[in-house]
Amino acid sequence: MLRTYGRFALRRTGQAIIVVLLAYLFTFAVISVLPGDPITTTLRNPDNGFTEDDIARIVAFYGLDQPWWVQLGSSLGRFVVGDLGVSLRSNLPVATLVLDALGSTLALAAAALAVAVVLAVAIAYGTQFVPARFGQGVLRSLPSLFLSVPNFVIGLLLIHVFAFGLGLFSMIDTETPWGTFFAAVALGIPVSAQLAEVLISSLDHESRQEYVAVARSRGLRSGALFLRHLAKPSALPSVTVLALIVGELLGGALITEAIFGRVGVGTLVQSAVAGQDLPVLQAVVSLAAVVFVVVNLVADLAYPLLDPRVSIASRGRARITPTPSDAASSLREEVSVV
Repeated sequence: MLRTYGRFALRRTGQAIIVVLLAYLFTFAVISVLPGDPITTTLRNPDNGFTEDDIARIVAFYGLDQPWWVQLGSSLGRFVVGDLGVSLRSNLPVATLVLDALGSTLALAAAALAVAVVLAVAIAYGTQFVPARFGQGVLRSLPSLFLSVPNFVIGLLLIHVFAFGLGLFSMIDTETPWGTFFAAVALGIPVSAQLAEVLISSLDHESRQEYVAVARSRGLRSGALFLRHLAKPSALPSVTVLALIVGELLGGALITEAIFGRVGVGTLVQSAVAGQDLPVLQAVVSLAAVVFVVVNLVADLAYPLLDPRVSIASRGRARITPTPSDAASSLREEVSVV
């Protein structure tokens, strides 16, 4: 079993590496066809203060005076070894610029992911155990409402109420804990809708199974029923959605940073686009591709561990087999003992 899982993990890791390299090549191709000449636009701009020696050194480093295939080869070689190059605007290492901006964006994205998960789980739990007369129908309609409201509208509303109205945080310094929290709420609410919909659908399906009826008849409490018998069978589609919404979190973080005035990757991208700083643009897009691919790789590797119905074929491919879930099996064992 371990050997088969190892082949599966190696296969998926190899595919992830190929996807990252293809994303880098695609980014290079798109940036290469953009109009304008970075040498004239950026390097020879008097405001940037580059001397002729600086310009000659940067042109030689990137091979900007070489054919595109030579530039692609040298650029890909540097990317493989982790060298992201030097900014055409600031003459600073791109890795330094990205790392300086990445901390704020990752903090915002991680906080937004936590908000989305907590909110989605709370809504899904309420749709199963809150009586209909106490608002179960309202809970089921919340994901559609969250999905229909853009995050910038939520962000502006939160700023109006909690920054200008209640004064919990200042728009001058939004890197405070309260500022990060409300920015994460603005980003996490729309993202939570997709996860909540999948969780509700999965829980509805599992709740109709006979082992759940047996558990209810034995007087199992709602929390124990949810954690011991409903959560794990419903985890697989939820993990898939979590992996997919990472890209949405990264894209939404750029908009949220602009709304809340936070300095992060969004600010870096804006300045790079305005100044046609191609190495910075390429590094940011490649970094987003790496994060997205790694998260999806982790989700792929977690499938066989989360759901026993997912088996790994001899060729290292995962597939779902019609076997009973762990929750049903364990409950049947409990009933048989009783």
